[in-house]
Amino acid sequence: MSKMIMTVDDSASVRQMVSFTLKDAGYEVVEAVDGRDALKKIPGLTVHMVITDLNMPQLDGIGLIKELRADAKFKFTPILMLTTESQAERKQEGKTAGATGWIVKPFKPEQLVATVKKVLGC
Repeated sequence: MSKMIMTVDDSASVRQMVSFTLKDAGYEVVEAVDGRDALKKIPGLTVHMVITDLNMPQLDGIGLIKELRADAKFKFTPILMLTTESQAERKQEGKTAGATGWIVKPFKPEQLVATVKKVLGC
């Protein structure tokens, strides 16, 4: 059984690129348009990793991470930030909220897959 990854981004083109890259590497992918959409879709799913943008309408990436970390089911689920933000303060804010890692856009598909494999251990 392949691992399920949720990708959360308000940009359809970024979601499509991440989804294509991960599916090509053998992962199952579920997409959400923002943090609120992710929280609606995630109950009942077995999600092995969440990859989220930082800046989104409704609920941003930091808010999403805080919500997920408050749920015992997602306390240890790896969550990667995939964002254009690269300032140390923003990274620290993500880490404090519970982000596992940080990838800066634009990303190379092979970099994304290598990071996912490293974090998931497969």
